[in-house]
Amino acid sequence: MFLRSRALRAAVTAAVAGAGVLVAATPAQAAPAAGNRAYLVITAPGDTAGAKTAIGTNNGTVWASYDAIGVVVAHSTATDFATRMRSVTGVQKVGATRTSDVPAAAANPAIPANPSQVTPATGEPVRSDMSQIGADRAWAVNPGSANVTVGILDTGVDDQHYDLKANFDAANSASCAYGKLDTRTGAWRDTGTHGTHVAGTVAAAKNGRGAVGVAPGVKIASVRIAENPSGLFFPENTICAFVFSGDRGFEVTNNSYYTDPWMFNCPNNLDQDAILEGVKRAVDYAEGKGVLNVAAAGNENYNLANKTSDSSSPNDSTPGNRTISNSCLKVPGEVSGVVNVSSITSANGKSSFSNFGTDKIAVAAPGDSVYSTVPGGRYSSMSGTSMASPHVAGVAALLKSVNPSATPAQLRQLLATQADDLSCSDSRCQGTTAKNNFFGEGRVDAFAAVDTGTTPPGGTFENTTDVTIPDAGAAITSSIAVTGRTGNAPSNLQVGVDIRHTYRGDLVIDLIAPDGTAYRLKNSSTSDSADNVITTYTVNASSEAANGTWKLQVRDTYRSDTGYINSWKLTF
Repeated sequence: MFLRSRALRAAVTAAVAGAGVLVAATPAQAAPAAGNRAYLVITAPGDTAGAKTAIGTNNGTVWASYDAIGVVVAHSTATDFATRMRSVTGVQKVGATRTSDVPAAAANPAIPANPSQVTPATGEPVRSDMSQIGADRAWAVNPGSANVTVGILDTGVDDQHYDLKANFDAANSASCAYGKLDTRTGAWRDTGTHGTHVAGTVAAAKNGRGAVGVAPGVKIASVRIAENPSGLFFPENTICAFVFSGDRGFEVTNNSYYTDPWMFNCPNNLDQDAILEGVKRAVDYAEGKGVLNVAAAGNENYNLANKTSDSSSPNDSTPGNRTISNSCLKVPGEVSGVVNVSSITSANGKSSFSNFGTDKIAVAAPGDSVYSTVPGGRYSSMSGTSMASPHVAGVAALLKSVNPSATPAQLRQLLATQADDLSCSDSRCQGTTAKNNFFGEGRVDAFAAVDTGTTPPGGTFENTTDVTIPDAGAAITSSIAVTGRTGNAPSNLQVGVDIRHTYRGDLVIDLIAPDGTAYRLKNSSTSDSADNVITTYTVNASSEAANGTWKLQVRDTYRSDTGYINSWKLTF
């Protein structure tokens, strides 16, 4: 499913606030006049008074103000407003935030509908994306702390959804759509489906129904920034949301969007330069308050480290072709300090749509056909870096749960050092297995986030001895002796496999139970030319005795490529 190039773009599929503290201001106002545009007026932090006065004398009005970061949002119908304001003493930058008029809805925003709910059927199977990052193993150790809140900065969240309501924090939810804080009850609700889907991936409850999020024990708060009906995420909305997140003390935010209307904001354009500065200050403000910000890298299959052109901007009026350079940034993902996330497939290759780039991607996570919550108690599968990013936000929430005093910088480091290395999956990939332009530091690891060195419930058994796989030869095995268990193996036995091979499509992989029963994990495929098999399989082994010698059996069915079993493990 796809959302237009807005909420990252899910796929191929106030008044004035002092000292940075946001104050809700939502009374109805006169509808904006035709030609009314929104602007960012930027001054030194804490020095906005003169600019506010000048806005009034230059045919503008103050819409919202974030004094602590020196950003004022102004509205004006004067076509020369920005030019006038740039000559005001103390004003550093001024820029229009859109190429279209401020919508009439800004004067009196409607509360999004509260959809009727259905109760999900019993059953909560482990989804492949969760086992791929070890989330299912993490839940048994630490599902996340209720003292940790992840802000979902998006299209809104259905707070009444069966799988979300227990973890939803209404007291710290709001709307920042139209560039002004709105804390009315329900203002945070979803105007689409995207934000609710993202929220479920982060923290859908482990309650025996529907789906489970990466961190089902943490809290989620909704900060709606998408306008309705355009669905766009304008700069003043983004700034409002980051400042609110910092003031409310969120530990993590997820940002599965880019700031409209420009896919890339270029510093040689006065309007876009102001947008870059305003969003950067808001992101820095949030991080200064202890917030780790996570973002989706985008779905254009674009090399962010080699920018040359953009034909999709501005997306609020008529896009045109323009030449750009690497100084032009997609925000908030490319803002310093933001954890920018690429998407991987279930086979640990780069998703076809995912953006990439040397030193542009921090880590990677599953983003293809991710099953999660949508409004009304329902569920759906979506694809996009929008779906990858909340996996990382969930892992960051687990890290914060285990390390409550960790700073955003320390959380970034932990995400990087604990990530599982992924080797390049096609010729455009540059770098090493340890770090490359497709996956950054690698695939996030939820189990590593909560593993404090103790054996997880059920126990893990591992064999790290290398075993060579003969080219087009006989099957080989690697054994693990399981002892100290009682009864049968579980119905969700986790088989973690790390096989290094130069053409993984050659391989047939089976798990052999102590009684000789074979469980097929992977078939061969002549079309899968990627390197390595590094993943976790789930096997229903409930008919097998747990104790005994289990074997991983691997056979290379074609010639010319070689490899070896690096390690494998069983988690009961």
